[in-house]
Amino acid sequence: MSYERPTIRHPDAKKNSLGYTRKEYEGSISTLCAGCGHDSITHALITACFEMNLEPHRIVKLSGIGCSSKTPAYFLGRSHGFNSVHGRMPSVATGANMANRELVYIGVSGDGDTASIGMGQFAHVVRRNLDMVYVVMNNGCYGLTKGQDSATADRGSKTKKGRPVSLESIDLCEMAIQLGAGFVGRGFSGDKKQVVEMLKAAVAHKGLAFLDIISPCVSFNNVPTSTKSYAWVRAHEEAALPFDFIPCCREITVDYPQGSVLPVTLHDGSVINLYKQDDLMEITSRSAAMDALEQAKTEHRILTGILYLNPEQPDTHALLETVTTPLNTMGREELCPGNAELQRINDAFR
Repeated sequence: MSYERPTIRHPDAKKNSLGYTRKEYEGSISTLCAGCGHDSITHALITACFEMNLEPHRIVKLSGIGCSSKTPAYFLGRSHGFNSVHGRMPSVATGANMANRELVYIGVSGDGDTASIGMGQFAHVVRRNLDMVYVVMNNGCYGLTKGQDSATADRGSKTKKGRPVSLESIDLCEMAIQLGAGFVGRGFSGDKKQVVEMLKAAVAHKGLAFLDIISPCVSFNNVPTSTKSYAWVRAHEEAALPFDFIPCCREITVDYPQGSVLPVTLHDGSVINLYKQDDLMEITSRSAAMDALEQAKTEHRILTGILYLNPEQPDTHALLETVTTPLNTMGREELCPGNAELQRINDAFR
C-alpha cells in the first residue's frame, strides 16, 4: 500500500488569486485513525489558507505533543514549522512572534497539551494577547495513551471505558474570555463549513484568536454517553449566531428588518441568504458571552460559533511597543546600539 500523495494533479485544478492550487497548502498523508476529527480540522485549515490567498512561506505552524500536535505535518508542507515539547507551544510561538511579527502564526494543540501540562503557558499567552491563531483540537481524552479522561471531559459523561467522569471539566473558552482574549470561538470538526469560516475570521483578527474545536476520538471517546462524541455533539450543538467571513474588499451594506431573509451577492459572485434573528447573542460583551456558555451547559448544549469578539484589544506588540522590523533584517548598529544607549535604558529603571 502506498502512503505517498499522487504527484500528478488535474491541469485545470482551481487556483486562488496567488496562482496556487490546494496542493501548495497540503502536507503529508495523515497517520491518524480513520475518521478522526483532527483530520477534518486539518482540511479546514488547508481550505481556509487557500481561500484567504495566504502565501504558504509566510505562515508559521507550531504545536506541542499529542495526536493534535502531529497534525501540522499534514497541512501547509511549504510553510515554517516547529514541534515543541509537551505544553510549551505558546512559549515558542511567543519567541518567534517577537522576532518576526510579519508572519502568520497558527498554533495547534490538544486538550491535554493545553488544559493540563500546558495550562500555565496557555493562561499567560492569552493574557498577553499574542497575535496568533490558537486552535485546540478537543476530544476529551488522551488518545496517544489509550484514552484516559482529559481535563476537558465533562463531569458525568462516560467514555469507552464506561466509567463516569468524576471531576469538574475545564472550559477553555470561558478561561480565554476571562483572561482577555480578543477572539474566542467554539466549533465541531463535523461542521467543516463553520470551522472554515471561523478560521478565516481568526486569521484576520489582530491579537490572539482562540478556537476550541470539539474533535471526537473514534478509538477511545466516540460512544453515545460521551459529550465529545459525534452523536452527542450533533444532537446538542447550538449555533450562537449565523455568520460568513468576507475578506477586505469594497464594503457591502444592507438594511433589512429583524426576522427576515435577504439574499446578498458577495465579491466573488456567490450569494448568501442573511437571516436576522430577533434576539442575537451579544458577542462583544464578556459577561454576556460567559452567561451564554453557562446557560448552554445547564441545557446540556454545546454553543458553537464566534462567542466573543473585541477587535480593540491591544496585542502583545502594542503593549510592549516592539519594533515593526523583523529582527533578522536588522544590522549590527540597530541590534547593538552601544554602551551609552544601554546605560540610558538601565538608568530609566532606577
